[in-house]
Amino acid sequence: MALATIVETCGSAPRPVGSHLIIDSDGNFEGSVSGGCVEGAVVGEAQDVLENGKPRMLEFGVADETAWHVGLSCGGRIRVYVEKVA
Repeated sequence: MALATIVETCGSAPRPVGSHLIIDSDGNFEGSVSGGCVEGAVVGEAQDVLENGKPRMLEFGVADETAWHVGLSCGGRIRVYVEKVA
């Protein structure tokens, strides 16, 4: 299993620091770190972590100027740490 944890947020973020997403080797997951395309990207990165065992820090964000165009009221940034746990 891989565990993804929000370790930092700045600006608009749908989930708080400490939120988790657990992912198995089949790509099944439980929990939430953001939603939408970010969650899909975290699941994909978790597959790589499961294969090579190396944890990684991910960062996702959108600028205030472009947030409205992607359906957000304001921009923000999250950092997600993904590690192999079992």
